[in-house]
Amino acid sequence: MTKTLLMATMALALGTFAFRFAGPLLRSRIRISPRTVRLLEIASVVLLTALAVTTLMPSGGSQFGWALPAGVLVAAVLAWRRAPLIVVILSAAFVTAGLRMLGVH
Repeated sequence: MTKTLLMATMALALGTFAFRFAGPLLRSRIRISPRTVRLLEIASVVLLTALAVTTLMPSGGSQFGWALPAGVLVAAVLAWRRAPLIVVILSAAFVTAGLRMLGVH
């Protein structure tokens, strides 16, 4: 079992390295139109937004509370204002924890 797991891990590591190495190696050989580049940029923003929104949804039948969305809203505003990442993360955590301490779940 451990040998199989080790081999699978090595295969994934090599595949990841090869995939990441292929980008710079093939960059000069493949032409991507400016429109495609723009669409990929927009798609990445949409994907990250969808990830953030699905994180806000309660799972496991728990009650929907306002502390988590408030923390995410604070993080979104700070990120939009280009605050350092550590400030964004800590502010969101403090707002969420503070509201939960005050009884807002």
